Amino acid sequence: MRRFIHEGQLPVDAASAFAWHARPGALPRLIPPWESVSVESATGGIEDGAEVVLRLRMGPLRLRWVAEHGDYRPNESFQDVQRSGPFARWEHTHRFLPEGETCRLRDDVIYKLPLGPVGALLGGASVRAKLRAQFRFRHAVTRGDLAVHARHGAAPRQTVAISGAGGLVGSALAALLTTGGHRVVRLVRRPARTPDEIHWDPAAGLVDPGTLAPFDALVHLAGENIGAGRWTRTRRAAIRASRVEGTRALMASLGRMPTPPRTVVVASAVGWYGDRGDESLDESATPGTGFLAEVCRDWEVAAQEAEAHGARVALARFGVVLTPAGGALAKLRTPFSLGLGGPIGRGGRWMSWIAHDDAIGVLHEAIMDPRYVGAFNAVAPEAVTNRAFTAGLGRVLRRPTLLPLPPFLLKWMFGEMAEQTLLASTRVVPARLAAWDYPFRHPTLEGALRHGLGRLRAEDVVGEVEARDLPAS
Repeated sequence: MRRFIHEGQLPVDAASAFAWHARPGALPRLIPPWESVSVESATGGIEDGAEVVLRLRMGPLRLRWVAEHGDYRPNESFQDVQRSGPFARWEHTHRFLPEGETCRLRDDVIYKLPLGPVGALLGGASVRAKLRAQFRFRHAVTRGDLAVHARHGAAPRQTVAISGAGGLVGSALAALLTTGGHRVVRLVRRPARTPDEIHWDPAAGLVDPGTLAPFDALVHLAGENIGAGRWTRTRRAAIRASRVEGTRALMASLGRMPTPPRTVVVASAVGWYGDRGDESLDESATPGTGFLAEVCRDWEVAAQEAEAHGARVALARFGVVLTPAGGALAKLRTPFSLGLGGPIGRGGRWMSWIAHDDAIGVLHEAIMDPRYVGAFNAVAPEAVTNRAFTAGLGRVLRRPTLLPLPPFLLKWMFGEMAEQTLLASTRVVPARLAAWDYPFRHPTLEGALRHGLGRLRAEDVVGEVEARDLPAS
């Protein structure tokens, strides 16, 4: 039997840190994106007797982990104990240790691997490394989220409607908002089943908007995946319909609500600028050309129709969102982990990117901060060349990156989609975020990759007091 302890500093008092953990979005925020884990159910919060059921994938195995909460002491501690799952024993106690206006969070885990000494011999070192990576990630997320909420602590809590709330960005944004005490309602295409769902139709907008209770803000993220495959005539029509016509229908239906939202935030993309080589592009740059640029331009025009209903409209032009849970990084992780990665051609094309936590962070700011009006570039402070991205990913994964990918192969496989996304060079600068003093959590590529891939080192972690694994007495 082993005991793992991880202790770190949090920027708020114990009561605020405890409250964050007690809210429904905390568990999804704490699941590492590199792990194949999902929440099947969670009932009763973190009070004694509450239950959490997780689904895990470990190679070919599919497992259920059932944990029960106990030792609930408000503002002091709570515990989760495995009732069934991958460990022979697992008891995790969360302790909140006051230090004036701040506190320390101590995660104290007693665990035992299955198969006795054989299990400890075969999996002990691996489990210890995983625990260290997971708790470094968890503390970094907790610290960052608490800082976000503290920055807007005096502002009223809001009801926020989100389309695309099941996606990579939407689901994380919903979790972030609920940990801050906001209410989230999800726009769903099927009939609504709960009070926290609203039925909408991409072709018609909100269904029966005149009957809806008011919400303060709308975040519109839904739309056809632009990078899912070759742009056939049918795919082009579907992309345009979902991004442009769907947005136009949704904005028009807001005007039929008794009380339209005061704020509308819509996801756009840096594809608005087109393929621009080495040109540095801030929000004052001219629009680009090509199918994707045209879709982005018309998409933003459709979103701005909400201004006619009195809404403040913010348009987030996203770069590549980096998370191993999906998107580009998820596709690259396996070949790069096997040492099969390399630059595209000579690697000179520019790539504008943003860490997953900053993607939801800028959306949160756009909801809460009235300065966020019009289009802004939702990208990290420094774009990188494909060559630099390749080298950075290889360095974090400790793998060589010697196998270049010929551009003609991508053109052959994906046609116009590859030319305007994978092979486009877009060097975007977040000038407006800089003017608004947005505090990036992960301003550097290597920092974002280390956080998202579970490769944080001791020197990368702010506020870590202690992490140790020792035999349990």
